[in-house]
Amino acid sequence: MEIGTQIKKYRLASELSQEELAEKIYVTRQTISNWENGRNYPDVKSLLLLSSLFNISLDILVKGDIE
Repeated sequence: MEIGTQIKKYRLASELSQEELAEKIYVTRQTISNWENGRNYPDVKSLLLLSSLFNISLDILVKGDIE
């Protein structure tokens, strides 16, 4: 699973809009959209903030359901 799909999955599960998520991790809404659509990828700082916000490990966020 791609990281953009994971971000969208957990954002929707947290009932956050792209704008709300962007505010919480100090990026723009367009950045969230780009991540979710696979145009680019979050940096390490953003990954850490996402992992903390969604209360999941980096491993789960990055790898998803890949075994």
